[in-house]
Amino acid sequence: MTEAARSARDSAAGAMLDVAGLCVEYRAETGVIRAVDDVSICVGKGEFFTLLGPSGCGKTTTLRSVAGFETPSQGAIAIGGRAVFSARERIAVPVHRRDIAMVFQSYAIWPHMTVGENVAFPLSAAGVRAHAARGRVERALDMVGLGALLHRPATQLSGGQQQRVALARAIAKDAALLLLDEPLSNLDAQLREQMRGELAALQARLGTTTLYVTHDQEEALTLSDRVALMQNGRIVECGTPRDLYYRPRRLFTARFIGRAHLMPCTVLRRAGGTALLETPLGNIESSGAAAEGPGRATLMLRPEHLSIAPPGADLPNQFPGTVVEAVFLGRAIEYDIDLAGRRMKLQAPSTHPHERGERVMVHAPPERCVLIDEADQPAHGA
Repeated sequence: MTEAARSARDSAAGAMLDVAGLCVEYRAETGVIRAVDDVSICVGKGEFFTLLGPSGCGKTTTLRSVAGFETPSQGAIAIGGRAVFSARERIAVPVHRRDIAMVFQSYAIWPHMTVGENVAFPLSAAGVRAHAARGRVERALDMVGLGALLHRPATQLSGGQQQRVALARAIAKDAALLLLDEPLSNLDAQLREQMRGELAALQARLGTTTLYVTHDQEEALTLSDRVALMQNGRIVECGTPRDLYYRPRRLFTARFIGRAHLMPCTVLRRAGGTALLETPLGNIESSGAAAEGPGRATLMLRPEHLSIAPPGADLPNQFPGTVVEAVFLGRAIEYDIDLAGRRMKLQAPSTHPHERGERVMVHAPPERCVLIDEADQPAHGA
Protein backbone atom coordinates (compact mmCIF):
# COMPACT_ATOMS: atom_id res chain seq x y z
CA MET A 1 0.00 0.00 0.00
CA THR A 2 1.38 3.43 -0.93
CA GLU A 3 1.87 6.15 1.69
CA ALA A 4 -0.77 8.23 -0.13
CA ALA A 5 -3.32 5.44 0.17
CA ARG A 6 -2.34 4.79 3.81
CA SER A 7 -2.79 8.48 4.63
CA ALA A 8 -6.24 8.51 3.07
CA ARG A 9 -7.21 5.30 4.86
CA ASP A 10 -6.11 6.56 8.26
CA SER A 11 -8.00 9.85 8.07
CA ALA A 12 -11.13 10.54 10.07
CA ALA A 13 -14.57 10.34 8.50
CA GLY A 14 -16.14 13.63 7.44
CA ALA A 15 -12.87 15.17 6.32
CA MET A 16 -12.73 18.93 5.81
CA LEU A 17 -10.07 18.50 3.10
CA ASP A 18 -9.85 15.48 0.81
CA VAL A 19 -7.07 15.35 -1.77
CA ALA A 20 -6.97 12.24 -3.96
CA GLY A 21 -4.34 11.17 -6.49
CA LEU A 22 -3.03 14.70 -7.06
CA CYS A 23 -0.43 15.21 -9.80
CA VAL A 24 1.05 18.52 -10.93
CA GLU A 25 3.32 18.67 -13.97
CA TYR A 26 5.44 21.39 -15.55
CA ARG A 27 7.06 21.44 -18.95
CA ALA A 28 10.78 22.22 -19.06
CA GLU A 29 13.52 22.05 -21.65
CA THR A 30 14.51 18.65 -20.30
CA GLY A 31 10.93 17.34 -20.55
CA VAL A 32 7.97 17.05 -18.21
CA ILE A 33 8.69 17.56 -14.50
CA ARG A 34 6.19 16.03 -12.06
CA ALA A 35 6.31 18.37 -9.04
CA VAL A 36 3.51 16.51 -7.22
CA ASP A 37 3.20 12.79 -7.83
CA ASP A 38 0.05 10.94 -6.74
CA VAL A 39 -0.47 12.75 -3.43
CA SER A 40 -3.52 11.86 -1.34
CA ILE A 41 -4.33 13.36 2.05
CA CYS A 42 -7.44 13.61 4.21
CA VAL A 43 -7.59 16.33 6.87
CA GLY A 44 -10.28 16.03 9.52
CA LYS A 45 -12.37 18.92 10.77
CA GLY A 46 -10.36 20.98 13.25
CA GLU A 47 -7.13 19.13 12.50
CA PHE A 48 -3.75 20.84 12.15
CA PHE A 49 -2.09 18.97 9.27
CA THR A 50 1.44 19.78 8.09
CA LEU A 51 3.24 19.10 4.83
CA LEU A 52 6.92 18.85 5.76
CA GLY A 53 9.94 18.37 3.56
CA PRO A 54 13.03 19.90 1.95
CA SER A 55 12.89 22.64 -0.69
CA GLY A 56 11.52 21.40 -3.99
CA CYS A 57 9.70 18.38 -2.53
CA GLY A 58 6.26 19.54 -3.74
CA LYS A 59 4.70 20.68 -0.47
CA THR A 60 3.98 24.29 -1.52
CA THR A 61 2.73 23.16 -4.94
CA THR A 62 0.29 20.84 -3.16
CA LEU A 63 -0.97 23.69 -0.97
CA ARG A 64 -1.27 26.04 -3.96
CA SER A 65 -3.29 23.38 -5.76
CA VAL A 66 -5.70 23.22 -2.81
CA ALA A 67 -5.96 27.02 -2.90
CA GLY A 68 -6.58 27.06 -6.65
CA PHE A 69 -3.38 28.83 -7.72
CA GLU A 70 -2.14 25.70 -9.53
CA THR A 71 -4.06 23.50 -11.96
CA PRO A 72 -3.20 19.83 -11.41
CA SER A 73 -2.98 17.41 -14.31
CA GLN A 74 -4.66 14.60 -12.37
CA GLY A 75 -6.61 14.03 -9.18
CA ALA A 76 -9.41 15.58 -7.19
CA ILE A 77 -9.77 18.05 -4.30
CA ALA A 78 -12.82 18.52 -2.05
CA ILE A 79 -13.24 21.10 0.73
CA GLY A 80 -16.02 20.53 3.23
CA GLY A 81 -17.43 17.78 1.03
CA ARG A 82 -17.65 20.06 -2.00
CA ALA A 83 -15.53 19.29 -5.07
CA VAL A 84 -13.33 22.25 -5.97
CA PHE A 85 -11.18 20.39 -8.47
CA SER A 86 -11.53 17.21 -10.49
CA ALA A 87 -9.45 16.45 -13.55
CA ARG A 88 -11.84 13.68 -14.58
CA GLU A 89 -15.02 15.76 -14.18
CA ARG A 90 -13.40 18.97 -15.45
CA ILE A 91 -14.18 20.88 -12.25
CA ALA A 92 -11.96 23.85 -11.35
CA VAL A 93 -13.54 26.23 -8.84
CA PRO A 94 -11.69 29.60 -8.86
CA VAL A 95 -9.74 30.75 -5.82
CA HIS A 96 -12.28 33.34 -4.64
CA ARG A 97 -15.06 30.73 -4.57
CA ARG A 98 -13.19 28.22 -2.43
CA ASP A 99 -13.93 28.38 1.30
CA ILE A 100 -10.32 29.08 2.24
CA ALA A 101 -8.13 31.72 3.87
CA MET A 102 -4.41 31.84 3.20
CA VAL A 103 -1.34 33.31 4.87
CA PHE A 104 1.55 33.68 2.43
CA GLN A 105 5.25 33.47 3.22
CA SER A 106 5.57 37.18 2.29
CA TYR A 107 2.43 38.11 4.39
CA ALA A 108 1.13 40.25 1.43
CA ILE A 109 0.56 43.35 3.58
CA TRP A 110 -0.50 46.39 1.55
CA PRO A 111 1.68 49.33 2.65
CA HIS A 112 -0.81 52.06 1.63
CA MET A 113 -3.45 50.72 4.05
CA THR A 114 -3.84 50.78 7.79
CA VAL A 115 -3.82 47.59 9.86
CA GLY A 116 -7.61 47.55 9.97
CA GLU A 117 -7.94 48.17 6.24
CA ASN A 118 -5.55 45.30 5.51
CA VAL A 119 -7.65 42.91 7.56
CA ALA A 120 -10.94 44.22 6.16
CA PHE A 121 -9.95 44.11 2.49
CA PRO A 122 -10.91 40.46 1.78
CA LEU A 123 -14.23 40.97 3.57
CA SER A 124 -15.00 44.04 1.47
CA ALA A 125 -14.08 42.15 -1.69
CA ALA A 126 -16.46 39.36 -0.64
CA GLY A 127 -19.32 41.83 -0.21
CA VAL A 128 -19.51 41.79 3.60
CA ARG A 129 -21.33 44.88 4.88
CA ALA A 130 -19.13 47.51 6.53
CA HIS A 131 -20.70 47.21 9.99
CA ALA A 132 -20.38 43.40 10.08
CA ALA A 133 -16.86 43.60 8.67
CA ARG A 134 -15.79 46.11 11.33
CA GLY A 135 -16.80 43.74 14.14
CA ARG A 136 -15.01 40.79 12.55
CA VAL A 137 -11.85 42.86 11.99
CA GLU A 138 -11.75 44.06 15.59
CA ARG A 139 -12.31 40.56 16.97
CA ALA A 140 -9.59 39.09 14.74
CA LEU A 141 -7.07 41.77 15.73
CA ASP A 142 -7.88 41.24 19.41
CA MET A 143 -7.20 37.53 18.98
CA VAL A 144 -3.69 38.17 17.67
CA GLY A 145 -2.96 40.90 20.22
CA LEU A 146 -3.14 43.87 17.82
CA GLY A 147 -6.46 45.40 18.85
CA ALA A 148 -4.78 48.70 19.73
CA LEU A 149 -3.17 49.03 16.27
CA LEU A 150 -6.38 49.18 14.23
CA HIS A 151 -5.53 52.58 12.68
CA ARG A 152 -1.74 52.23 12.50
CA PRO A 153 -0.21 52.53 9.00
CA ALA A 154 1.10 49.19 7.74
CA THR A 155 4.50 50.79 7.08
CA GLN A 156 5.01 51.17 10.84
CA LEU A 157 4.75 47.45 11.62
CA SER A 158 7.56 45.13 12.65
CA GLY A 159 7.98 41.73 11.01
CA GLY A 160 6.19 39.98 13.84
CA GLN A 161 3.33 42.46 13.71
CA GLN A 162 2.98 41.98 9.95
CA GLN A 163 2.72 38.25 10.51
CA ARG A 164 -0.04 38.82 13.07
CA VAL A 165 -1.91 41.10 10.66
CA ALA A 166 -1.76 38.40 7.98
CA LEU A 167 -3.15 35.88 10.49
CA ALA A 168 -5.88 38.30 11.57
CA ARG A 169 -6.90 38.80 7.94
CA ALA A 170 -7.23 35.03 7.54
CA ILE A 171 -9.15 34.67 10.83
CA ALA A 172 -11.58 37.47 9.93
CA LYS A 173 -12.60 35.65 6.76
CA ASP A 174 -13.92 32.78 8.92
CA ALA A 175 -13.17 30.22 6.21
CA ALA A 176 -13.57 26.46 6.55
CA LEU A 177 -9.92 25.84 5.71
CA LEU A 178 -6.84 27.84 6.68
CA LEU A 179 -3.76 27.49 4.46
CA LEU A 180 -0.38 28.59 5.85
CA ASP A 181 2.65 28.64 3.55
CA GLU A 182 5.85 28.89 5.65
CA PRO A 183 4.39 31.84 7.62
CA LEU A 184 7.25 32.00 10.15
CA SER A 185 10.23 31.62 7.83
CA ASN A 186 10.93 35.38 7.55
CA LEU A 187 11.17 35.91 11.32
CA ASP A 188 14.35 35.74 13.40
CA ALA A 189 14.87 32.65 15.56
CA GLN A 190 13.60 34.13 18.84
CA LEU A 191 10.47 35.66 17.31
CA ARG A 192 9.82 32.50 15.30
CA GLU A 193 9.77 30.45 18.50
CA GLN A 194 7.43 32.94 20.18
CA MET A 195 5.05 33.05 17.21
CA ARG A 196 5.05 29.26 16.99
CA GLY A 197 3.60 29.10 20.49
CA GLU A 198 1.07 31.82 19.76
CA LEU A 199 -0.02 30.14 16.54
CA ALA A 200 -0.54 26.81 18.34
CA ALA A 201 -2.62 28.49 21.05
CA LEU A 202 -4.65 30.41 18.47
CA GLN A 203 -5.42 27.32 16.39
CA ALA A 204 -6.46 25.40 19.50
CA ARG A 205 -8.78 28.26 20.46
CA LEU A 206 -10.35 28.62 17.01
CA GLY A 207 -10.43 24.94 16.03
CA THR A 208 -9.99 25.89 12.38
CA THR A 209 -8.93 23.11 10.02
CA THR A 210 -5.38 24.02 9.00
CA LEU A 211 -3.05 22.89 6.23
CA TYR A 212 0.47 24.08 7.06
CA VAL A 213 3.60 23.98 4.91
CA THR A 214 7.12 24.12 6.33
CA HIS A 215 10.65 22.79 5.89
CA ASP A 216 11.27 23.28 9.63
CA GLN A 217 10.89 19.97 11.47
CA GLU A 218 10.62 21.68 14.87
CA GLU A 219 7.62 23.70 13.66
CA ALA A 220 5.99 20.57 12.30
CA LEU A 221 6.51 18.57 15.50
CA THR A 222 5.38 21.42 17.75
CA LEU A 223 2.24 22.49 15.91
CA SER A 224 0.78 19.48 14.16
CA ASP A 225 -1.78 16.82 14.91
CA ARG A 226 -0.40 14.89 11.92
CA VAL A 227 2.53 15.38 9.56
CA ALA A 228 3.01 14.21 5.97
CA LEU A 229 6.70 14.07 5.11
CA MET A 230 7.32 14.68 1.40
CA GLN A 231 10.23 13.89 -0.91
CA ASN A 232 10.44 14.23 -4.70
CA GLY A 233 6.75 15.08 -5.03
CA ARG A 234 5.51 12.10 -3.02
CA ILE A 235 4.41 11.46 0.55
CA VAL A 236 7.10 9.30 2.16
CA GLU A 237 5.33 8.79 5.47
CA CYS A 238 2.35 10.22 7.32
CA GLY A 239 1.62 10.07 11.05
CA THR A 240 1.55 11.92 14.34
CA PRO A 241 4.70 13.83 15.35
CA ARG A 242 5.44 11.21 18.01
CA ASP A 243 5.03 8.35 15.53
CA LEU A 244 7.40 9.91 13.03
CA TYR A 245 9.99 10.77 15.66
CA TYR A 246 9.95 7.65 17.83
CA ARG A 247 8.88 4.98 15.31
CA PRO A 248 9.66 6.04 11.74
CA ARG A 249 8.96 3.40 9.10
CA ARG A 250 11.21 4.94 6.45
CA LEU A 251 14.92 5.78 6.43
CA PHE A 252 14.24 9.20 4.93
CA THR A 253 11.98 10.02 7.90
CA ALA A 254 14.64 8.94 10.41
CA ARG A 255 17.26 11.08 8.65
CA PHE A 256 15.10 14.17 8.13
CA ILE A 257 13.43 14.40 11.55
CA GLY A 258 15.77 14.84 14.51
CA ARG A 259 19.25 13.40 14.94
CA ALA A 260 19.68 9.67 14.54
CA HIS A 261 22.40 7.06 14.43
CA LEU A 262 21.58 4.61 11.64
CA MET A 263 23.43 1.36 11.20
CA PRO A 264 22.91 -1.70 9.02
CA CYS A 265 21.76 -4.84 10.76
CA THR A 266 20.55 -8.34 10.13
CA VAL A 267 17.40 -9.58 11.83
CA LEU A 268 18.30 -12.96 13.31
CA ARG A 269 14.88 -13.72 14.73
CA ARG A 270 11.59 -12.11 15.73
CA ALA A 271 9.09 -13.28 18.33
CA GLY A 272 6.29 -11.59 20.24
CA GLY A 273 7.09 -8.09 19.05
CA THR A 274 10.81 -8.34 19.84
CA ALA A 275 13.75 -8.93 17.54
CA LEU A 276 17.36 -9.97 17.91
CA LEU A 277 19.63 -7.97 15.62
CA GLU A 278 23.17 -8.56 14.48
CA THR A 279 24.90 -5.15 14.27
CA PRO A 280 28.43 -3.72 14.03
CA LEU A 281 28.26 -3.24 17.82
CA GLY A 282 27.24 -6.82 18.50
CA ASN A 283 23.83 -8.41 19.01
CA ILE A 284 21.10 -5.97 20.05
CA GLU A 285 17.59 -6.62 21.37
CA SER A 286 14.80 -4.47 19.93
CA SER A 287 11.27 -4.45 21.34
CA GLY A 288 8.21 -3.28 19.44
CA ALA A 289 9.63 -4.59 16.16
CA ALA A 290 7.25 -5.20 13.27
CA ALA A 291 6.66 -8.83 12.32
CA GLU A 292 8.38 -8.75 8.94
CA GLY A 293 10.60 -11.80 9.39
CA PRO A 294 14.41 -12.11 9.21
CA GLY A 295 16.65 -10.28 6.75
CA ARG A 296 18.57 -7.06 6.26
CA ALA A 297 17.26 -3.88 7.87
CA THR A 298 18.43 -0.68 9.58
CA LEU A 299 18.67 0.08 13.30
CA MET A 300 17.90 3.64 14.46
CA LEU A 301 19.22 5.00 17.75
CA ARG A 302 18.51 8.58 18.84
CA PRO A 303 21.42 10.19 20.79
CA GLU A 304 19.10 11.22 23.64
CA HIS A 305 18.03 7.59 24.13
CA LEU A 306 21.56 6.35 24.76
CA SER A 307 23.08 6.56 28.22
CA ILE A 308 26.29 5.76 30.08
CA ALA A 309 25.64 2.81 32.35
CA PRO A 310 26.69 2.97 36.03
CA PRO A 311 29.75 0.88 36.92
CA GLY A 312 28.86 -2.77 37.44
CA ALA A 313 25.40 -2.45 35.91
CA ASP A 314 24.00 -5.52 34.15
CA LEU A 315 21.72 -4.13 31.45
CA PRO A 316 20.64 -5.39 28.03
CA ASN A 317 22.33 -3.81 25.00
CA GLN A 318 25.43 -2.67 26.90
CA PHE A 319 28.60 -1.99 24.88
CA PRO A 320 32.12 -0.83 25.82
CA GLY A 321 33.35 2.42 24.34
CA THR A 322 35.90 5.21 24.73
CA VAL A 323 35.12 8.90 25.27
CA VAL A 324 36.58 10.84 22.33
CA GLU A 325 35.04 14.29 22.98
CA ALA A 326 33.13 15.80 25.89
CA VAL A 327 31.35 19.15 25.40
CA PHE A 328 30.01 20.85 28.54
CA LEU A 329 26.47 22.24 27.97
CA GLY A 330 25.63 23.22 31.52
CA ARG A 331 23.06 20.75 32.80
CA ALA A 332 24.35 18.08 30.41
CA ILE A 333 27.51 16.97 28.66
CA GLU A 334 27.43 15.84 25.03
CA TYR A 335 29.84 12.98 24.47
CA ASP A 336 31.36 11.59 21.29
CA ILE A 337 32.05 7.95 22.05
CA ASP A 338 33.95 5.42 19.97
CA LEU A 339 32.03 2.15 19.91
CA ALA A 340 33.87 -0.55 17.95
CA GLY A 341 35.25 2.06 15.57
CA ARG A 342 31.89 3.83 15.17
CA ARG A 343 31.54 7.40 16.57
CA MET A 344 28.22 7.95 18.34
CA LYS A 345 26.86 10.93 20.26
CA LEU A 346 24.92 10.87 23.50
CA GLN A 347 24.05 13.33 26.25
CA ALA A 348 24.39 12.60 29.96
CA PRO A 349 23.90 14.71 33.13
CA SER A 350 26.90 16.86 33.97
CA THR A 351 26.75 15.76 37.61
CA HIS A 352 28.96 12.73 36.86
CA PRO A 353 31.35 13.85 34.11
CA HIS A 354 33.56 11.53 32.09
CA GLU A 355 36.91 12.58 30.63
CA ARG A 356 38.46 12.08 27.21
CA GLY A 357 40.00 8.66 26.86
CA GLU A 358 37.87 7.17 29.66
CA ARG A 359 36.38 3.73 29.06
CA VAL A 360 32.62 3.60 29.57
CA MET A 361 29.68 1.25 28.99
CA VAL A 362 26.96 2.62 26.70
CA HIS A 363 23.39 1.39 27.20
CA ALA A 364 20.71 1.30 24.48
CA PRO A 365 17.26 0.44 25.94
CA PRO A 366 15.53 -2.24 23.81
CA GLU A 367 12.34 -0.15 23.57
CA ARG A 368 14.38 2.69 21.98
CA CYS A 369 16.16 0.46 19.47
CA VAL A 370 13.98 1.14 16.45
CA LEU A 371 14.05 -1.34 13.61
CA ILE A 372 13.38 0.08 10.14
CA ASP A 373 12.68 -2.62 7.60
CA GLU A 374 14.75 -0.99 4.86
CA ALA A 375 18.41 -1.56 4.13
CA ASP A 376 20.52 1.54 4.83
CA GLN A 377 20.89 3.33 1.49
CA PRO A 378 21.37 7.03 0.65
CA ALA A 379 18.06 8.89 0.65
CA HIS A 380 17.28 10.73 -2.59
CA GLY A 381 16.70 14.46 -2.05
CA ALA A 382 17.64 14.39 1.63
